[in-house]
Amino acid sequence: MESGHPRLSAVFAGQGHRFVYEQAPLLVYWEATQSCALACIHCRAEAVPRRNPLELTTAEAQGLLRQIAAFGGPRRPHLVITGGDPLRRPDLFPLIDYGHSLGLSISVTPAGTQELTPQVIRKLKAARVESVALSLDGSTAERHDAFRGVAGSFRWTLAGARAVVEAGIPLQINTMVTAQTLDDIPRIHELLQDVGITRWALFFLIATGRGAGLAEVTPAEGERLLVWLSQLARDPQTKFVIKTTEAHHYRRIVVQQMARRLPPEAILASPAGRAFGIRDGNGIVFVSHVGQVFPSGFLPLAAGNVRRHPLASIYRESPLFQALRDADRLKGKCGICPFRALCGGSRARAYAATGDPLESDPLCPYQPRAGDVPLA
Repeated sequence: MESGHPRLSAVFAGQGHRFVYEQAPLLVYWEATQSCALACIHCRAEAVPRRNPLELTTAEAQGLLRQIAAFGGPRRPHLVITGGDPLRRPDLFPLIDYGHSLGLSISVTPAGTQELTPQVIRKLKAARVESVALSLDGSTAERHDAFRGVAGSFRWTLAGARAVVEAGIPLQINTMVTAQTLDDIPRIHELLQDVGITRWALFFLIATGRGAGLAEVTPAEGERLLVWLSQLARDPQTKFVIKTTEAHHYRRIVVQQMARRLPPEAILASPAGRAFGIRDGNGIVFVSHVGQVFPSGFLPLAAGNVRRHPLASIYRESPLFQALRDADRLKGKCGICPFRALCGGSRARAYAATGDPLESDPLCPYQPRAGDVPLA
């Protein structure tokens, strides 16, 4: 039974092509190095102190930047340089300059270590990075440092965050959502109120890398948290954008709530609507420190290597990427869900749970029924 705007399902169905990114991703994540001074208990990259001698050389990294620029089109993909800790690469700033010369916009996600000094942050500002992302996984030093594996990380992260904001660089804070951090999420939110961040991104655990040893939140716990986040996002007192990673069904919750007060066109034009469809392999591609290409950093199925094939060819032509972009190929309840085009579920979590990236996302508790439409 429909409620709210009866045209919503028809509009979404008619605009389904807007949720498919066949020719180019919106975001390219490059794991510039696996090296990091932290020892995070959830680390996707399973980072280590020393750089891998097989990681992309400076010349190869420049080649990758050219491959990203070669996607062409009216809007080149945005590059996020991540790690490990990208500050561990001595050629980081020359590579940023080179990327800018190709017309790329670039963000950086350094680790919260003592290497993140005000001087480094001033260099990031001078390098014209689009934004910086730092990770905060606890509201106290005891909780954050236990998660990050190094005493002092909480202090360094907050000091770095304030220096980034003071430098005038948009700041995103990433927070991992696990059974271990769930009860602390509201306190982290309170802590962030006066930091001056631009965006709070909550990453819902995928059991990969060292994160395989941690417990996820339950579907019911995840749903309650996502409803609370959607309420925060609508609160005029909230000073920053809220987004989720690997919890794509947040979009379903937002649509169900927004449909009560907004027409479908306004939903599509909202910040939430602009993220519709983006998921592992659809609008996102990840390149590892040795050049392997994955649908995301959390879905460890390699589709090729930029040392052998152009990134655009891998993204556009790989059977894996093509399958992930087709919401009608999803299985289980994700395959019949009316929200599948704008959500699509976490393909990384489906793979971690079942070995099949097209299976249902086990974190989403929504049970689609015959005749359902994407409406509350």
